[in-house]
Amino acid sequence: MKEITASELKKLKDENADFQLIDVREEYEYDEANINGLLIPMGEVMDNVEKIDKTKQVVVHCRSGKRSATVIGALESNFGYTNLYNLKGGILAYLEEFGG
Repeated sequence: MKEITASELKKLKDENADFQLIDVREEYEYDEANINGLLIPMGEVMDNVEKIDKTKQVVVHCRSGKRSATVIGALESNFGYTNLYNLKGGILAYLEEFGG
């Protein structure tokens, strides 16, 4: 599974790179803190596959990186995605390094 660090994600955001950011946490978690990803809670991802781009880099994140890793594994196995990157350490790592 491919990973991206908080620093690498920050660089993509700062450069306005053409990528998609998917947040697989629950809505209440998103409401507490988010980094402007598209919210698709883990339990709803398989019903919303059409919202996840197959043509550009897609960074998937959760709180710590575990749920997003599970989601990426399922998307790669079941739908043939090859462009997914797990945010190493999740939003916790991002917020620790860069704040809200």
